[in-house]
Amino acid sequence: MAHQWRGLLREYAERLPLEESDPVVTLLEGGTPLVEAPAISKRVGARVWLKVEGANPTGSFKDRGMTMAVSKIAATDTQMIACASTGNTSASAAAYAVAAGLQCVVILPAGKIAAGKLAQAIMHGARLVQVDGNFDDALRIVRKLTETYPVALVNSVNPYRLQGQKTAAFEIVDALGDAPDIHILPVGNAGNISAYWMGYNEYAGQKAVTTMEESYRNLPAVATHVPQMWGVQAAGAAPFVAGHPIDNPETIATAIRIGFPASWDFASRARDDSKGLITAVPDEKIMRAQQIIAGEAGVFVEPASAASVAGLLRAAEDGRVPRDARIVCTVTGNGLKDTKTALAALPDGGVQAEVVAPDTHEVAELLGLK
Repeated sequence: MAHQWRGLLREYAERLPLEESDPVVTLLEGGTPLVEAPAISKRVGARVWLKVEGANPTGSFKDRGMTMAVSKIAATDTQMIACASTGNTSASAAAYAVAAGLQCVVILPAGKIAAGKLAQAIMHGARLVQVDGNFDDALRIVRKLTETYPVALVNSVNPYRLQGQKTAAFEIVDALGDAPDIHILPVGNAGNISAYWMGYNEYAGQKAVTTMEESYRNLPAVATHVPQMWGVQAAGAAPFVAGHPIDNPETIATAIRIGFPASWDFASRARDDSKGLITAVPDEKIMRAQQIIAGEAGVFVEPASAASVAGLLRAAEDGRVPRDARIVCTVTGNGLKDTKTALAALPDGGVQAEVVAPDTHEVAELLGLK
């Protein structure tokens, strides 16, 4: 009988900071597909896989951190959680609040959230507050709110979020038999690149700056090396590339529309310690990458997710991709969260179906079948 996935807290319990008394709040997240992408591999001259995080229960990688953070909160007397969000965090926080029997408050930048993500948070019963500002304003407010009132913060500045997110690196090593040579992922608030770097290090028997417990020391190493970490930002929201915060970040990829990443120091360490890089690509390259991923790899991702592949394609154009390297690109969220943006990037809005009579012969003739 096939192994039935039990959620990442149970699958990797020995490598997570869990107490026996902690409740496990899970929607069976994790265990997401690692899909080989031959067409993209051919484009770049390397062997490429996609870590499809849109297969998580609420459609993004955020569920990994949320199961860990909410489980720790559920072990306390706190009855309300709060987050600032560009969309995916709100959907995940609201869903896990339901699973834990907690209230959820979401602070959103007004008018900057994809409809699919907003619908998720609403349907899960979250209390939404929109602010006339950007994500950085929302995070500042929610941090102050949770410092002042009996409300628990579940953004990635909550250290348990990264502990859950590191498990994606474990899964990749388990699937490939070792770490890849290069791991590429979108960078917004910069928690994910920090978490992956921690996971790869711990699976190789090493400690990262974000490590919280001793499993890396007490358990045998699984990986023989760690990868270079390549982060990719949208050109209009690229504080790491600029070397300073961006006051008014703008990009069509709303999930990474962040000007002052909360995990700046951790992400910088991941980049530097891995001998990696953080670069930026324009919106048009991101949208083209989204189309390539869907049309050539069979995976539909939201725009921000495509930044990883856009960065890989740009690196290949610049001759920076090592021949035959093993490369994993994380695609962070499901394309169904933001169909409007995806279709708007196509000619005529992408909808070009002709209408014919309900007759098989006419349909066949339209298709050129004989």
